[in-house]
Amino acid sequence: MRTVSRAVSRRAVLGLALAGVVAAPRQGRAAGAGPAGGPAGGPADGDVTAPVQALNDGLVAVMRVGKRAPFRDRFNMLAPTIDRAFDLTGILRVSVGLGWADIDAAQQASLLQVFRRFTVASYVANFDDYDGQRFEIAPALRAIGSDQVVSTTIVPTSGDTNRIDYVMRQEAAAWKIVDVLLDGTISRVAVQRSDFRGVLAHGGAPALTASLQRKVVDLAGSSLES
Repeated sequence: MRTVSRAVSRRAVLGLALAGVVAAPRQGRAAGAGPAGGPAGGPADGDVTAPVQALNDGLVAVMRVGKRAPFRDRFNMLAPTIDRAFDLTGILRVSVGLGWADIDAAQQASLLQVFRRFTVASYVANFDDYDGQRFEIAPALRAIGSDQVVSTTIVPTSGDTNRIDYVMRQEAAAWKIVDVLLDGTISRVAVQRSDFRGVLAHGGAPALTASLQRKVVDLAGSSLES
């Protein structure tokens, strides 16, 4: 079984929030376990949970390395997992809102690049210590329309658990994370949308790009600068 001290777990959940119909019961799995198949006619449980399982495993690996490794190294360790697990383009588009269509392609690309760095840096900064904690995926999925919610609990060696839910959407043949619910209720996308709205109103896409870059520096220092 794998899994942060109680204080680190809670900080990680809140840090991610501030940076940014129930299915039939199925066997739950701890981080590191293999995927299971779903019933015929319904979403394959293993397909839906696989990105979350990979993310949990990636976070454990980064936490085990901890601050002994430079931030840049841990960033590079986790970035490919974030890229595979999340629909970063979709999350950014929803976070920006209707104004996304008014941003030219070059600015969209620049904004997406820094948003990716911000997302990865947020996870690296908030999951930076390992003390025997483990991630457990709940035995049931929850449907929100055509989306599925995968509930994950961070279980410390002692003290209270913390919950992170991932809203999954199927695009083509792959399930991707499209939102993160901290403590099961706080939508990271909603928090970002509220934060982004004010920045965009006063300076458009360039101001949002600069704001996210400052947040990356706050999280990582200058270690990610070229």
